[in-house]
Amino acid sequence: MKIALMDSGIGLLAAAAAVRRLRPDADLVLSSDPAGMPWGPRTPEDVTARALAVARAAADHRPDALIVACNTASVHALAALRAELEPELPVIGTVPAIKPAAATGGPVAIWATPLTTGSPYQRGLIRDFAGATAVTEVPCPGLADAVEYADEEGIEKALAAAAALTPPDVQAVVLGCTHYELVAERIRSAVQLPGRPPLVLYGSAGAVAAQALRRIGAEAALSAEPSTGVTVLLGGHLSELPEAALAYQEGRGLAAVGSAR
Repeated sequence: MKIALMDSGIGLLAAAAAVRRLRPDADLVLSSDPAGMPWGPRTPEDVTARALAVARAAADHRPDALIVACNTASVHALAALRAELEPELPVIGTVPAIKPAAATGGPVAIWATPLTTGSPYQRGLIRDFAGATAVTEVPCPGLADAVEYADEEGIEKALAAAAALTPPDVQAVVLGCTHYELVAERIRSAVQLPGRPPLVLYGSAGAVAAQALRRIGAEAALSAEPSTGVTVLLGGHLSELPEAALAYQEGRGLAAVGSAR
């Protein structure tokens, strides 16, 4: 089994780690566009062109499925990716976990990039899935970039700014950018207030990993013999994981597996 994942940068690490938890025997292809990162401020047409280039590079390695581990690309390029690659290559997009978060019934915050916050796309998800649950959209300027480059000072500043915009009674936070899942526990610490119920975080990595397996008719096999197959493509060229990826547990885990080859 071979699963490819694509993103502008290292936001794909969380979903890659989730795939490996479900299927340790899966070979991985990690395809990203560091020269074009971030995709968020780019036009939809530019995002689509870059996403197609990254996806084609991954498809050349003949994976069984492709996970679009990027909210921006899923919004703007998913239809184009599916039109070109399916049905030969199943393409799985990433959607913020607003529906399960709203099902808790408590106030919910959605942390997302500034361009996604307030966008028709996100407002549509809130309208369709949040029901009567109170939802606060929280823009997080600079957080994805800081995570991408493991910029500790930038991460701390962005977390503090977003936490200040998050209502104190929030019970759940939706992580509306795949990069944010790499600092999930730091988000929890920034938002959790003393005396309040434990904060619940909702990411998308586990859901997209499970959906990828469903699309190819595979089941989880948690005790399968681990694979050492990790192919890294940066701008379409064979490479190694970026140094910044090693700042995160998900990146270190994949690097350790890859070095065993």
